[in-house]
Formats: sequence, C-alpha cells, structure tokens
Amino acid sequence: MRAVITVIGKDMVGILAKISTKCSEANANVIEVTQSVLQDMFAMIMLVDTSKLKIPFAQLSDEMTELGKAMGLSVHVMHEDIFNSMHRI
Repeated sequence: MRAVITVIGKDMVGILAKISTKCSEANANVIEVTQSVLQDMFAMIMLVDTSKLKIPFAQLSDEMTELGKAMGLSVHVMHEDIFNSMHRI
C-alpha cells in the first residue's frame, strides 16, 4: 500500500526533514519526493510505502495534519488509490 503526502505553505528551514522524520517514526518508507519553492511558497508531494506501518494509517494521517498545523502548513495524507481516483479524467 502506498500513500501520497502533500505539503503546502510558507517556505522555512526543515520542512522536508520534519515530514520525513515523521514518516520514519511510523515506518513509512519515502519512495519519491518532488518539491518546489515559488518565491516564498513551498509545495511538496511525497509518495510513501505504508505497507509496514507501525501505527494505523488514520493515525499517521492525523499526526501529519497536526504537524502541519504546528508548522503553519497544510499537510494531507491520502491513500494512493483515492488520490488516483480523484485525479483521473
């Protein structure tokens, strides 16, 4: 099972580090990352393998959302199948 993590907000030092650390703590393996900084806005999409999570998927999602709020960012975790269904034309 894989998930897509999106992060959007004002650029600051340590965003990638904090999000990837949270993934590591949950045993979610980061497969791919793309990120951009447009002036002072940060945008990132991560693809992570969640097949060996130590915690329930919903808990990972909630913890990422809370981490995002604490950092002033919008962070969303979505199962890959749902992400693909939402973005299919």
